[in-house]
Amino acid sequence: MILDNSLNKILIVDFGSQFTQLIARRIRELGVFSDIVSHKKIKLNQINQSVKGIILSGGPLNVYQINKYSFDKKILGLDIPILGICFGHQILSKLNGGIVKQSKHREFGLANVIKKNNSLLTNNFFGTKKSKVVWMSHADQVSKLPKNFKVIASSSNSKFAIVENKIKNFYGVQFHPEVTHTENGKKLISNFIFLICKIRRNWSSKDQKRKLIKNVRAQVGDNKVICALSGGVDSSVVAQLLNKAIGKKLYCIFVNTGLLRKNEEAQVVQTFKKKLKINLIYVNAEKEFLNKLKNVSDPEKKRKIIGNLFIKIFERYAKKIKNVKFLAQGTLYPDLIESKSVTGSQTSKIKSHHNVGGLPKKMNLKLLEPLKFLFKDEVRKLGLELNLSNEIISRHPFPGPGLAIRMPGIITNEKIKILKEADYYFIQALRDHGLYHKIWQAYAALLPVKTVGVMGDNRTYEYLCLLRAITSEDGMTADFYEFKKSFMQTISNKIVNSIRGINRVVYDITSKPPSTIELE
Repeated sequence: MILDNSLNKILIVDFGSQFTQLIARRIRELGVFSDIVSHKKIKLNQINQSVKGIILSGGPLNVYQINKYSFDKKILGLDIPILGICFGHQILSKLNGGIVKQSKHREFGLANVIKKNNSLLTNNFFGTKKSKVVWMSHADQVSKLPKNFKVIASSSNSKFAIVENKIKNFYGVQFHPEVTHTENGKKLISNFIFLICKIRRNWSSKDQKRKLIKNVRAQVGDNKVICALSGGVDSSVVAQLLNKAIGKKLYCIFVNTGLLRKNEEAQVVQTFKKKLKINLIYVNAEKEFLNKLKNVSDPEKKRKIIGNLFIKIFERYAKKIKNVKFLAQGTLYPDLIESKSVTGSQTSKIKSHHNVGGLPKKMNLKLLEPLKFLFKDEVRKLGLELNLSNEIISRHPFPGPGLAIRMPGIITNEKIKILKEADYYFIQALRDHGLYHKIWQAYAALLPVKTVGVMGDNRTYEYLCLLRAITSEDGMTADFYEFKKSFMQTISNKIVNSIRGINRVVYDITSKPPSTIELE
């Protein structure tokens, strides 16, 4: 994220944690602006009077392997309040003269922290029980505190779970207050922002809309833009944002890959071309995509093929339109986290996304990704600010590669037809039972295995359909939705009785982590 000096803010120094953007999100939820910058790129002269507080993120690094990280120690002398989280807590202690060692007992998951002393940081955090359940994720810990630091709270394996140096306004927590698993974690962040940094609320969805429109206009200039429109929430918000920002310089292209949900192409054309009056080009590339994917079973190859073919089609139409310089996409921050490091820090790549890791190395168009630092719920709020309908912004997420990654193994026309019907019945059942808006994302998948069944007096040997429905706040973590037995029986019977090709239905009860939301 580019440093913005127009607002008082909290600066987040990213050391590679997969939760770094969650910190920024919590701060934005509290109505305060924040910037993220890599520990490799932050410089002393970038920190001006607009920075009212600094947060050092977690990360996969070890503070005793100094060659693996960089951080200008002079930043600690700027008389700005600093909060260190996990690795940030360890580096703050080490740079002030403390000792950090490998833990005898690693802590991954929930832990109980017990209050030892009072602090502004923990004001109204603990409550009457003087303890809280927090989310730990560390193999190292502070073994000796620096001078003038004191213990605020401890866990069974971390004596220095919360610490402070009141003189310098330095604070450290060994756990992650930014994740939802930590009870009342947002209160810690709120206390740091408002009680310690003394910053005032200055950020809202309206501010975000104005800032994004301004940024888009500055980046695009007099050039034309192609927007990759899928009809999902993210690309719809991007299309409307660009429509507000650059008007007639925008050309939306909707590509029918043959891997869309049932009747989706007709719905998209109706909504965007006829209702919203956006300049929309419809491309039926079903045969082109399915030919390229023939006999391909590896999920990464599927994503790469789809990503490359999307770009070829967009570049093909860019030549027809002429003077097109940018390709706009609805990339969100969770996509970037799973695909690559956002700030250049050492994060792990989980999988490619067709509009991130699946792109070819050489492109004739420059990427325009105005939502890439936002989470899904923030995008939905932005959509409301942009006057999109609830029908559009409340849709469940749908991946760019579409049904290709909900069909492990080789893709065939028969499988696509079966899966479209199964997904349609599942989603329709959720709507009919008033469950659709209680669930973050739901879908049917077709597994590459057949099982024996019996219908009437006849033996069947057909595919196994997997149903998945999850609840989440941001897509970074997720839990499966607990349906009533009666609903599961109803939808299972509906799918098996209505669709030739499926004789068994299973339900995925795996959370994220350890699994991802999509199968591939």
